[in-house]
Amino acid sequence: QVQLAESGGGLVQAGGSLRLSCAFSGRTFSGTVMGWFRQAPGKEREFVAAIRWSGSSTLYADSVKGRFIISRDDVKNTVYLQMNSLKPEDTAVYFCACDRQAARINVLARQYAYWGQGTQVTVSS
Repeated sequence: QVQLAESGGGLVQAGGSLRLSCAFSGRTFSGTVMGWFRQAPGKEREFVAAIRWSGSSTLYADSVKGRFIISRDDVKNTVYLQMNSLKPEDTAVYFCACDRQAARINVLARQYAYWGQGTQVTVSS
């Protein structure tokens, strides 16, 4: 079983930065992928970024490429999402997710079996 807990959300002005953390417990495999998704009111949950636990391959949505950075800490069992140059359209609930035995990094939410409770990020203009 995998448990995920996000933290670090909040209110920030446009152009500012936030760092989200996702602490997880449970066994990882060579194919484990940790991802970040977000969901704005009235919209579907969308892929933001993901990192493969072994080898650290990453993938980003075009909308955040160059602004967000995903990373991991093996010792702390934590995945981070550093969000820079934030825009009002980044406002959403951000979720951490785990695809425990992935053949590749998936961008579809349904491929991830484990989810955190979400953390709110609000960017004011």
